[in-house]
Amino acid sequence: MPETRQRPATTGHRPIQAGGGIDPHWHDRHQIVYAGHGVLAVTTSTGTWVAPATTAIWIPARTVHQHRAYGETTLHTIALDENPLALTTPTALSVTPLLRELILTYTSDEERGESVERVRLRGVLLDQLRASDQRPTYLPAGQDPRLMSICELLQEDPADGRTLVELGRVVGASERTLSRLCKGELGMTFPQWRVQLRLQRALIRLAEGRSVTQVAHETGWASTSAFIDSFRRAFGHTPGSRRA
Repeated sequence: MPETRQRPATTGHRPIQAGGGIDPHWHDRHQIVYAGHGVLAVTTSTGTWVAPATTAIWIPARTVHQHRAYGETTLHTIALDENPLALTTPTALSVTPLLRELILTYTSDEERGESVERVRLRGVLLDQLRASDQRPTYLPAGQDPRLMSICELLQEDPADGRTLVELGRVVGASERTLSRLCKGELGMTFPQWRVQLRLQRALIRLAEGRSVTQVAHETGWASTSAFIDSFRRAFGHTPGSRRA
C-alpha cells in the first residue's frame, strides 16, 4: 500500500463515484462501513473484502485500509469508541432489511447529536449487528512470491481454469508446495480461494452493469445456472435479485 495517514472516524454518509475511493488510512476508533448502493471493496495488507448492499464491514481501530467503489456507491460509516462485536480483525457481516434501514437512518441523522431517540436507535442497530452472520466476501492475500504470482494471474483472469499443477509449472513450484502455502498463508485450499476470487469478481462485474450470463462466463463458472447456485449459497440470494 502507498503511504498511510490517520483520518478521523466519523458517522455519516457520502457518495463515491464508480471507480473512486479513499487512499490507505487508519482510524483511532472502530468503524462500520456499508455501501447503501453499489459495491464497496475494503483492502488491508492481508486481503480484500468486497461488500454489496447486503453486507457491512467491521474495521477495528488502527487497521490500515483503503476503499474502492464499483458502480455509483453511497458510503455509510458508523464510528464507535467501544467494540460491541468483540471482533479484532475486519469482518463482513450480513445486513438484513431491518439492519439496512437502521444504518441508513442513523447515518443520515448525525446532525441531531446524541438525543435520547438516537441513542435508542443506536442500541437497536448494535443489537442487530451482534446477531448478524459473517459473510464469505474475504479474499486473503499470499506472501510467498510464487503464490503471489499465481494469485495475480487469476485476479487478472478469474476464468483461467488451469489446475494447481499447471500453474505450478509457470511459477516453478510443485503442487504439494503450493497446497501447503495456500493452507498456511491463505487459510484455505486453492479451490476454495479460487471460488472466493470468482465470487468477488462477480460482485464487481454485476455492479458495473454486466448481465448475469456475461458475469458467469467472465468469472469462470461452467454455466449460468452453476454460477447462480454458487452465488445463492454464498450470499443467500440470486445475482439477479442483488442487481435489482
